[in-house]
Amino acid sequence: FQYLKRFDQGCNLDAFSYEEHSVEGSPAECLQQLLLHCGITDPSWAELRNFTWFLNVQLRDCEASVFCNPDFVQDTLKGF
Repeated sequence: FQYLKRFDQGCNLDAFSYEEHSVEGSPAECLQQLLLHCGITDPSWAELRNFTWFLNVQLRDCEASVFCNPDFVQDTLKGF
């Protein structure tokens, strides 16, 4: 949710990193973001769950990768 919210606001996601147990927004805002970005017009709860699970795994791997660390790659992969 935090990544999707910042993406919609046009923030630089390269400089953002999720902090465990941090809470932002309301459950209604979260659901609205998920519905907006999941890519399915009328998703079931299972489809939303699969979307959030997949997105979470991808973002966790991205944050853990040295190749996605802006301090390491500096400006060599800008916008990647």
